[in-house]
Amino acid sequence: MIMTSPMRRVTLLLLAALVFPTLAWTQSGNGDNGAGERVRDLAQVAGVRSNQVVGYGLVVGLDGSGDQTNQAPFTSQSLQNMLGQLGVTVPPGTNLQLRNVAAVMVHAELPPFAKPGQQIDITVSSIGNARSLRGGSLLMTPLRGADGEVYAMAQGNLVVGGFGVEGRDGSSVTLNVPSVGRIPSGASVEREVPSSFAHGDTVTLNLRRADFTTAHRLVEAINTELGPDMARARDATSVRVRAPVDPDQRVSFVSVLENIRVEPGEQPARVIVNSRTGTIVMGGNVRVLPSAVSHGGLAVTISERFGVVQPAPFSDGETAIIPDSEIDVREGEGRMFPFGPGTSLDEIVQAVNQVGAAPGDLIAILEALHQAGALRAELIVI
Repeated sequence: MIMTSPMRRVTLLLLAALVFPTLAWTQSGNGDNGAGERVRDLAQVAGVRSNQVVGYGLVVGLDGSGDQTNQAPFTSQSLQNMLGQLGVTVPPGTNLQLRNVAAVMVHAELPPFAKPGQQIDITVSSIGNARSLRGGSLLMTPLRGADGEVYAMAQGNLVVGGFGVEGRDGSSVTLNVPSVGRIPSGASVEREVPSSFAHGDTVTLNLRRADFTTAHRLVEAINTELGPDMARARDATSVRVRAPVDPDQRVSFVSVLENIRVEPGEQPARVIVNSRTGTIVMGGNVRVLPSAVSHGGLAVTISERFGVVQPAPFSDGETAIIPDSEIDVREGEGRMFPFGPGTSLDEIVQAVNQVGAAPGDLIAILEALHQAGALRAELIVI
Protein backbone atom coordinates (compact mmCIF):
# COMPACT_ATOMS: atom_id res chain seq x y z
CA MET A 1 0.00 0.00 0.00
CA ILE A 2 1.43 3.39 -1.09
CA MET A 3 0.66 6.35 1.15
CA THR A 4 -0.25 9.69 -0.35
CA SER A 5 1.89 12.66 0.62
CA PRO A 6 -0.52 14.19 3.23
CA MET A 7 -1.22 10.86 4.93
CA ARG A 8 2.52 10.10 4.94
CA ARG A 9 3.16 13.36 6.74
CA VAL A 10 0.41 12.59 9.22
CA THR A 11 1.98 9.19 9.96
CA LEU A 12 5.39 10.78 10.45
CA LEU A 13 3.92 13.40 12.79
CA LEU A 14 2.21 10.72 14.84
CA LEU A 15 5.40 8.70 15.12
CA ALA A 16 7.37 11.79 16.05
CA ALA A 17 4.81 12.75 18.67
CA LEU A 18 5.07 9.28 20.23
CA VAL A 19 8.86 9.01 20.15
CA PHE A 20 9.97 12.64 20.50
CA PRO A 21 6.95 14.53 21.78
CA THR A 22 8.82 17.74 22.64
CA LEU A 23 10.65 17.85 19.33
CA ALA A 24 7.49 17.10 17.36
CA TRP A 25 5.53 19.93 18.89
CA THR A 26 8.44 22.35 18.51
CA GLN A 27 8.78 21.58 14.81
CA SER A 28 5.07 21.87 14.12
CA GLY A 29 4.83 25.20 15.89
CA ASN A 30 2.02 24.21 18.23
CA GLY A 31 3.53 24.89 21.62
CA ASP A 32 1.39 26.05 24.50
CA ASN A 33 2.67 29.62 23.98
CA GLY A 34 1.52 29.78 20.33
CA ALA A 35 -0.86 32.46 19.07
CA GLY A 36 -4.53 31.79 18.58
CA GLU A 37 -6.90 29.30 20.18
CA ARG A 38 -6.61 25.54 20.28
CA VAL A 39 -8.95 23.59 18.03
CA ARG A 40 -10.32 21.73 21.08
CA ASP A 41 -11.48 25.08 22.50
CA LEU A 42 -13.21 26.14 19.29
CA ALA A 43 -14.77 22.89 18.08
CA GLN A 44 -15.81 19.42 19.12
CA VAL A 45 -15.51 16.12 17.27
CA ALA A 46 -18.78 14.96 15.77
CA GLY A 47 -20.09 11.82 17.46
CA VAL A 48 -18.23 12.52 20.71
CA ARG A 49 -21.05 13.67 22.97
CA SER A 50 -22.71 12.96 26.28
CA ASN A 51 -26.18 11.48 26.72
CA GLN A 52 -28.84 12.12 29.34
CA VAL A 53 -30.44 9.33 31.36
CA VAL A 54 -33.34 9.51 33.82
CA GLY A 55 -35.19 7.18 36.18
CA TYR A 56 -37.86 7.01 38.89
CA GLY A 57 -37.04 5.61 42.33
CA LEU A 58 -37.62 5.67 46.07
CA VAL A 59 -35.53 7.18 48.85
CA VAL A 60 -35.92 5.44 52.22
CA GLY A 61 -34.58 6.01 55.72
CA LEU A 62 -35.76 9.61 56.12
CA ASP A 63 -36.33 10.98 59.60
CA GLY A 64 -40.04 11.78 59.22
CA SER A 65 -39.40 14.24 56.38
CA GLY A 66 -40.70 12.05 53.55
CA ASP A 67 -43.86 12.24 51.46
CA GLN A 68 -47.29 12.46 53.01
CA THR A 69 -48.92 9.52 51.31
CA ASN A 70 -52.41 11.03 51.46
CA GLN A 71 -51.15 13.86 49.24
CA ALA A 72 -48.69 11.78 47.18
CA PRO A 73 -50.45 8.44 46.51
CA PHE A 74 -47.90 7.38 43.90
CA THR A 75 -45.33 6.97 46.69
CA SER A 76 -47.32 4.28 48.52
CA GLN A 77 -48.26 2.67 45.20
CA SER A 78 -44.60 2.42 44.18
CA LEU A 79 -43.68 1.02 47.58
CA GLN A 80 -46.39 -1.68 47.36
CA ASN A 81 -45.20 -2.66 43.86
CA MET A 82 -41.60 -2.92 45.06
CA LEU A 83 -42.59 -5.01 48.10
CA GLY A 84 -44.61 -7.31 45.84
CA GLN A 85 -41.54 -7.91 43.65
CA LEU A 86 -39.58 -8.79 46.78
CA GLY A 87 -42.19 -11.33 47.87
CA VAL A 88 -43.96 -9.22 50.49
CA THR A 89 -47.75 -9.17 50.13
CA VAL A 90 -49.53 -6.04 51.34
CA PRO A 91 -53.20 -6.66 52.21
CA PRO A 92 -55.58 -4.91 49.78
CA GLY A 93 -56.95 -1.62 51.04
CA THR A 94 -54.03 -1.00 53.39
CA ASN A 95 -53.38 2.71 53.77
CA LEU A 96 -49.63 3.07 54.14
CA GLN A 97 -48.66 6.12 56.17
CA LEU A 98 -44.89 6.10 55.88
CA ARG A 99 -43.12 9.42 56.51
CA ASN A 100 -39.67 7.99 55.92
CA VAL A 101 -40.11 7.30 52.16
CA ALA A 102 -39.99 9.79 49.28
CA ALA A 103 -40.58 9.38 45.56
CA VAL A 104 -37.76 10.89 43.52
CA MET A 105 -36.54 11.42 39.98
CA VAL A 106 -32.94 10.49 39.28
CA HIS A 107 -31.03 11.99 36.38
CA ALA A 108 -27.43 11.87 35.21
CA GLU A 109 -25.23 12.62 32.24
CA LEU A 110 -23.59 9.66 30.55
CA PRO A 111 -20.16 10.80 29.29
CA PRO A 112 -18.93 9.81 25.84
CA PHE A 113 -17.28 6.39 25.52
CA ALA A 114 -18.55 5.33 28.97
CA LYS A 115 -18.00 1.59 29.37
CA PRO A 116 -19.97 -0.94 31.46
CA GLY A 117 -18.75 -0.97 35.05
CA GLN A 118 -17.70 2.68 35.16
CA GLN A 119 -19.26 4.96 37.78
CA ILE A 120 -21.06 8.26 37.15
CA ASP A 121 -22.49 10.92 39.47
CA ILE A 122 -26.25 11.26 39.80
CA THR A 123 -28.70 13.91 41.03
CA VAL A 124 -31.78 12.95 43.04
CA SER A 125 -34.80 15.31 43.22
CA SER A 126 -38.02 14.89 45.17
CA ILE A 127 -41.26 14.94 43.14
CA GLY A 128 -43.67 14.68 46.11
CA ASN A 129 -44.04 16.84 49.20
CA ALA A 130 -41.02 15.56 51.10
CA ARG A 131 -39.46 18.32 53.19
CA SER A 132 -35.93 16.97 53.09
CA LEU A 133 -33.92 14.07 51.64
CA ARG A 134 -31.13 14.42 54.19
CA GLY A 135 -30.01 11.04 55.58
CA GLY A 136 -31.90 9.03 52.95
CA SER A 137 -30.74 6.14 50.78
CA LEU A 138 -31.75 5.64 47.17
CA LEU A 139 -32.89 2.13 46.31
CA MET A 140 -31.84 0.46 43.06
CA THR A 141 -33.14 2.60 40.22
CA PRO A 142 -32.72 1.87 36.48
CA LEU A 143 -31.71 4.90 34.40
CA ARG A 144 -33.05 4.97 30.85
CA GLY A 145 -32.08 6.90 27.77
CA ALA A 146 -34.25 8.57 25.15
CA ASP A 147 -34.66 5.21 23.38
CA GLY A 148 -36.12 3.59 26.51
CA GLU A 149 -33.14 1.27 27.09
CA VAL A 150 -31.50 0.93 30.51
CA TYR A 151 -27.97 2.35 30.44
CA ALA A 152 -27.13 2.59 34.15
CA MET A 153 -28.26 1.44 37.60
CA ALA A 154 -28.31 3.90 40.50
CA GLN A 155 -28.19 3.29 44.25
CA GLY A 156 -26.51 4.78 47.30
CA ASN A 157 -26.61 7.27 50.18
CA LEU A 158 -27.51 10.87 49.38
CA VAL A 159 -25.40 13.92 50.07
CA VAL A 160 -27.72 16.89 50.71
CA GLY A 161 -26.27 20.38 51.00
CA GLY A 162 -29.34 22.06 52.46
CA PHE A 163 -31.40 21.52 55.59
CA GLY A 164 -34.74 22.60 57.00
CA VAL A 165 -36.04 22.80 60.60
CA GLU A 166 -39.57 23.50 61.77
CA GLY A 167 -40.97 24.48 65.19
CA ARG A 168 -44.23 23.46 66.78
CA ASP A 169 -45.65 26.94 66.30
CA GLY A 170 -45.26 26.62 62.51
CA SER A 171 -42.07 28.66 62.19
CA SER A 172 -39.40 27.16 59.96
CA VAL A 173 -35.90 27.87 58.67
CA THR A 174 -34.60 26.45 55.38
CA LEU A 175 -31.06 26.67 54.01
CA ASN A 176 -30.47 25.99 50.31
CA VAL A 177 -32.70 23.25 48.85
CA PRO A 178 -32.93 20.13 51.05
CA SER A 179 -35.24 18.33 48.59
CA VAL A 180 -32.37 17.77 46.10
CA GLY A 181 -29.25 15.69 46.68
CA ARG A 182 -26.38 14.06 44.85
CA ILE A 183 -24.64 10.71 45.01
CA PRO A 184 -21.03 10.81 43.80
CA SER A 185 -20.33 7.70 41.70
CA GLY A 186 -23.87 6.64 42.52
CA ALA A 187 -24.64 4.84 39.26
CA SER A 188 -22.91 2.01 37.43
CA VAL A 189 -22.92 2.01 33.63
CA GLU A 190 -24.59 -1.13 32.28
CA ARG A 191 -24.70 -0.46 28.53
CA GLU A 192 -22.35 1.34 26.15
CA VAL A 193 -23.77 3.99 23.85
CA PRO A 194 -22.83 3.33 20.20
CA SER A 195 -20.49 5.94 18.72
CA SER A 196 -19.62 6.78 15.12
CA PHE A 197 -16.15 8.05 16.04
CA ALA A 198 -14.25 5.02 14.73
CA HIS A 199 -16.27 4.68 11.51
CA GLY A 200 -15.19 5.93 8.10
CA ASP A 201 -11.96 7.54 6.94
CA THR A 202 -12.75 11.09 8.11
CA VAL A 203 -13.55 12.98 11.31
CA THR A 204 -15.78 16.04 11.42
CA LEU A 205 -15.10 19.07 13.59
CA ASN A 206 -18.16 21.12 14.55
CA LEU A 207 -17.48 24.70 15.64
CA ARG A 208 -19.14 25.68 18.90
CA ARG A 209 -20.24 28.95 17.23
CA ALA A 210 -20.95 29.02 13.51
CA ASP A 211 -18.64 31.43 11.69
CA PHE A 212 -17.44 31.35 8.07
CA THR A 213 -14.17 33.11 8.86
CA THR A 214 -13.26 30.72 11.67
CA ALA A 215 -14.15 27.69 9.52
CA HIS A 216 -11.95 28.99 6.69
CA ARG A 217 -9.02 29.66 9.02
CA LEU A 218 -9.46 26.24 10.61
CA VAL A 219 -9.14 24.55 7.21
CA GLU A 220 -6.03 26.60 6.38
CA ALA A 221 -4.38 25.79 9.74
CA ILE A 222 -5.00 22.04 9.40
CA ASN A 223 -3.78 21.93 5.80
CA THR A 224 -0.68 23.92 6.77
CA GLU A 225 0.18 21.57 9.65
CA LEU A 226 -0.84 18.19 8.20
CA GLY A 227 -0.60 18.68 4.45
CA PRO A 228 -2.74 19.98 1.57
CA ASP A 229 -6.29 18.70 1.02
CA MET A 230 -6.45 17.18 4.51
CA ALA A 231 -9.39 19.36 5.57
CA ARG A 232 -12.41 20.69 3.73
CA ALA A 233 -15.12 22.99 5.05
CA ARG A 234 -18.69 21.78 4.58
CA ASP A 235 -20.37 24.94 5.89
CA ALA A 236 -19.90 27.64 8.56
CA THR A 237 -19.95 25.01 11.31
CA SER A 238 -18.49 21.72 10.05
CA VAL A 239 -14.99 20.92 8.79
CA ARG A 240 -14.26 17.39 7.55
CA VAL A 241 -10.71 16.09 8.03
CA ARG A 242 -9.16 12.94 6.53
CA ALA A 243 -8.14 10.57 9.30
CA PRO A 244 -6.53 7.11 9.70
CA VAL A 245 -8.91 4.14 9.74
CA ASP A 246 -7.06 2.29 12.49
CA PRO A 247 -8.63 3.25 15.87
CA ASP A 248 -5.29 3.57 17.67
CA GLN A 249 -3.89 5.87 14.99
CA ARG A 250 -7.14 7.81 14.88
CA VAL A 251 -6.94 8.60 18.61
CA SER A 252 -3.37 9.89 18.20
CA PHE A 253 -4.40 11.84 15.10
CA VAL A 254 -7.26 13.59 16.91
CA SER A 255 -4.88 14.39 19.77
CA VAL A 256 -2.59 16.18 17.29
CA LEU A 257 -5.57 17.80 15.61
CA GLU A 258 -7.03 19.23 18.83
CA ASN A 259 -3.81 21.05 19.72
CA ILE A 260 -3.44 22.94 16.43
CA ARG A 261 -3.87 26.65 17.06
CA VAL A 262 -6.24 28.80 15.03
CA GLU A 263 -6.94 32.52 15.10
CA PRO A 264 -10.76 32.67 15.25
CA GLY A 265 -12.74 35.30 13.38
CA GLU A 266 -13.99 38.37 15.17
CA GLN A 267 -17.46 38.03 16.63
CA PRO A 268 -20.27 40.19 15.19
CA ALA A 269 -21.14 43.40 16.96
CA ARG A 270 -23.87 42.69 19.51
CA VAL A 271 -25.44 44.47 22.44
CA ILE A 272 -27.15 42.12 24.91
CA VAL A 273 -29.71 43.68 27.25
CA ASN A 274 -31.32 41.82 30.14
CA SER A 275 -34.50 43.79 30.74
CA ARG A 276 -35.24 42.04 34.04
CA THR A 277 -31.92 42.66 35.80
CA GLY A 278 -30.70 45.73 33.91
CA THR A 279 -27.51 43.96 32.83
CA ILE A 280 -25.97 45.24 29.59
CA VAL A 281 -23.12 43.55 27.71
CA MET A 282 -21.58 45.19 24.64
CA GLY A 283 -19.13 43.49 22.31
CA GLY A 284 -15.84 45.09 21.37
CA ASN A 285 -16.91 45.79 17.76
CA VAL A 286 -19.91 47.99 18.65
CA ARG A 287 -19.81 51.33 16.82
CA VAL A 288 -22.07 54.39 16.76
CA LEU A 289 -22.65 56.76 13.84
CA PRO A 290 -22.60 60.53 14.39
CA SER A 291 -25.49 61.34 16.72
CA ALA A 292 -26.44 63.36 19.81
CA VAL A 293 -28.24 62.02 22.87
CA SER A 294 -30.13 64.10 25.42
CA HIS A 295 -30.40 62.63 28.91
CA GLY A 296 -32.59 64.06 31.63
CA GLY A 297 -34.25 62.73 34.77
CA LEU A 298 -37.78 63.26 36.08
CA ALA A 299 -38.13 63.20 39.89
CA VAL A 300 -41.55 62.79 41.49
CA THR A 301 -41.80 63.33 45.25
CA ILE A 302 -44.96 62.55 47.22
CA SER A 303 -45.16 63.87 50.79
CA GLU A 304 -47.84 62.71 53.17
CA ARG A 305 -48.81 64.92 56.14
CA PHE A 306 -51.63 64.49 58.63
CA GLY A 307 -53.54 67.28 60.37
CA VAL A 308 -55.65 67.00 63.54
CA VAL A 309 -59.01 68.80 63.89
CA GLN A 310 -60.21 69.40 67.43
CA PRO A 311 -63.95 69.89 68.15
CA ALA A 312 -65.24 72.92 70.03
CA PRO A 313 -65.33 72.66 73.84
CA PHE A 314 -68.41 71.00 75.30
CA SER A 315 -69.63 69.94 71.85
CA ASP A 316 -70.59 66.54 70.49
CA GLY A 317 -67.84 66.56 67.87
CA GLU A 318 -64.96 64.10 67.71
CA THR A 319 -61.30 64.59 67.04
CA ALA A 320 -60.54 63.85 63.35
CA ILE A 321 -57.31 63.25 61.46
CA ILE A 322 -57.18 64.81 57.99
CA PRO A 323 -54.53 63.60 55.52
CA ASP A 324 -52.63 66.23 53.53
CA SER A 325 -50.79 65.00 50.43
CA GLU A 326 -48.26 67.08 48.51
CA ILE A 327 -46.87 66.05 45.13
CA ASP A 328 -43.75 67.72 43.73
CA VAL A 329 -42.55 67.03 40.18
CA ARG A 330 -39.10 68.20 39.16
CA GLU A 331 -37.45 67.62 35.82
CA GLY A 332 -33.74 67.17 36.04
CA GLU A 333 -31.30 69.17 34.01
CA GLY A 334 -31.18 67.72 30.52
CA ARG A 335 -27.71 66.90 29.28
CA MET A 336 -26.78 66.31 25.67
CA PHE A 337 -23.65 64.49 24.65
CA PRO A 338 -22.57 63.85 21.05
CA PHE A 339 -21.18 60.69 19.48
CA GLY A 340 -18.65 61.20 16.74
CA PRO A 341 -18.28 58.96 13.68
CA GLY A 342 -17.06 55.46 14.51
CA THR A 343 -17.36 55.91 18.26
CA SER A 344 -15.91 52.84 20.00
CA LEU A 345 -17.15 50.87 23.00
CA ASP A 346 -14.80 52.64 25.43
CA GLU A 347 -16.01 56.05 24.32
CA ILE A 348 -19.66 55.03 24.69
CA VAL A 349 -19.08 53.81 28.24
CA GLN A 350 -17.17 56.96 29.19
CA ALA A 351 -19.84 59.26 27.77
CA VAL A 352 -22.66 57.45 29.58
CA ASN A 353 -20.74 57.36 32.88
CA GLN A 354 -20.08 61.10 32.69
CA VAL A 355 -23.80 61.93 32.72
CA GLY A 356 -24.45 59.39 35.47
CA ALA A 357 -27.00 57.32 33.56
CA ALA A 358 -28.50 54.38 35.41
CA PRO A 359 -28.78 50.95 33.72
CA GLY A 360 -32.42 51.64 32.86
CA ASP A 361 -31.46 54.96 31.22
CA LEU A 362 -28.66 53.29 29.29
CA ILE A 363 -31.11 50.68 27.95
CA ALA A 364 -33.41 53.48 26.74
CA ILE A 365 -30.44 55.27 25.10
CA LEU A 366 -29.32 52.13 23.28
CA GLU A 367 -32.86 51.39 22.07
CA ALA A 368 -33.20 54.95 20.79
CA LEU A 369 -29.86 54.75 18.97
CA HIS A 370 -30.91 51.45 17.42
CA GLN A 371 -34.23 52.89 16.22
CA ALA A 372 -32.43 55.91 14.78
CA GLY A 373 -30.09 53.64 12.82
CA ALA A 374 -27.03 55.04 14.59
CA LEU A 375 -26.14 51.86 16.49
CA ARG A 376 -23.97 49.63 14.31
CA ALA A 377 -24.69 46.44 16.25
CA GLU A 378 -27.37 43.84 16.74
CA LEU A 379 -29.54 44.71 19.74
CA ILE A 380 -30.72 41.57 21.57
CA VAL A 381 -33.11 41.84 24.52
CA ILE A 382 -33.35 38.74 26.73
